[in-house]
Amino acid sequence: MPMQAMTDTISGPMVPPVRSLADIAPLAPELLVIVGAFALLMLDLFLDDRRRVVTHALAVATLVGAASLVGFGVGGHGIVLGDMFVRDTTADVLKLALLVVSALALLYAWPFLRERGLYKGEVPVLVLFAVTGMMLLVSAANLAMVYVGLELLALCSYALVAIDRDSPLASEAAMKYFVLGALASGMLLYGMSLVYGATGSLDLATIGGSAASAGGDDRTLLLTGVVFLVVGIAFKFGAAPFHMWLPDTYHGAPTAITLFIGSAPKLAAFGMAYRLLESGVGPMFEYWQLLLAALAALSLAIGNLFAIAQSNLKRMLAYSTVSHVGFLFLGLAGGGPEGYAAAMFYAVSYAIMSAAAFAAIVMLANRGFEADRIDDYKGLNARDPWMAGLVLCIMASLAGVPPFLGFWAKLVVLRAALQGDLMWLAIVGIVFAVVGAFYYLRVIKVMYFDEPVGDAPQSRRSRPLRVVFAVNALALLALGLSWDPLMAWCQHAFAA
Repeated sequence: MPMQAMTDTISGPMVPPVRSLADIAPLAPELLVIVGAFALLMLDLFLDDRRRVVTHALAVATLVGAASLVGFGVGGHGIVLGDMFVRDTTADVLKLALLVVSALALLYAWPFLRERGLYKGEVPVLVLFAVTGMMLLVSAANLAMVYVGLELLALCSYALVAIDRDSPLASEAAMKYFVLGALASGMLLYGMSLVYGATGSLDLATIGGSAASAGGDDRTLLLTGVVFLVVGIAFKFGAAPFHMWLPDTYHGAPTAITLFIGSAPKLAAFGMAYRLLESGVGPMFEYWQLLLAALAALSLAIGNLFAIAQSNLKRMLAYSTVSHVGFLFLGLAGGGPEGYAAAMFYAVSYAIMSAAAFAAIVMLANRGFEADRIDDYKGLNARDPWMAGLVLCIMASLAGVPPFLGFWAKLVVLRAALQGDLMWLAIVGIVFAVVGAFYYLRVIKVMYFDEPVGDAPQSRRSRPLRVVFAVNALALLALGLSWDPLMAWCQHAFAA
């Protein structure tokens, strides 16, 4: 079958993927970001360190501009580039969220990296290229496009983690991230090759049609490919037991970089999982549902239990990420439009919460003080009640305390698991939601009830940054009090 498909492709008429501007109109946001990245790369050659804020401001403006194009629907929906790129409501929701979160990450990064002498012209450029990779991932309609987007994101992320060349911890984190990321990419690529061998196509829609009628050896080959696809997806998410890169990478990377790689890429990973599993091998749902359910249970257990033992806040948040991936997998395993909408809602909610959590560390850190230990937050309420209140909002939302956004995110994925006849998994999720609340509430406890240790520095006095952080943190309460519009938007993305 693959040889026949190849023969048909060679003998058929060669149709150029781009014949007019209308063929690339749906790519307007991606084109803006990639053109902006190349423009900043050239502009940085003519700027010294004192004027590098110009490239940073232009990078943020580029992301905001791309988000505006997505939000206002400029370019419209469609399938272009030889049916390799699809822009639909699902892609628009994910792109808008990841563009906004990436812009937030750049805003937080400027003072943190500048204080440490780590701010280079490459930082905003690498972020823009990584964002382009994420946008391609969530719009991929072809296995080749999935891999291009994934590698563009991964290669930029490796470089960002290693931006502090003089830090042994950062170098070690980057090496681990690179080696294990390459392993994950290899597994994903091997799974794609098996799927291609079974179906004779790289097009996800064609693969879905072939998967529904596959039998005999083709079906066995396809099932093996699905297993490797799920393993690759689990690696990229940081799901247990493929999470070994995540704590060291989060801990070793500069906090501002951890903020970026710990938030926006989770949205891209969800987009990749949806395109590969539902659009591609959707007819094999009963098989990959079982795999995702097992990964969800394992992630919930390992993530929460290991997080309890951490004294470093960044490592605690890293292990909590593993548990949050488990909750996200509850929605994916539930399946159907409601399950996918719930998983998307969780991905968007977690991206906002994760950005705020790491931003809290950025806000309290300064030169010589990283503010990444839980003990550093002792007595924060006595030093800065407003900041302590914002951190309380973040930790309460991550813990799933009502009425914060995190509570509704957990509720909808648990409901999706029940609707998918996975009551045992929903029970596991409820149990570990209670377990996970302990280590988040511990941070609140040390802020309000423990005495300060030493002369801990005050939080940042930069008014613009404090406003951005306050908006980020209070959004968790505001969206929690009015979560219906966001959930309705996610449901609309998967409406038939």
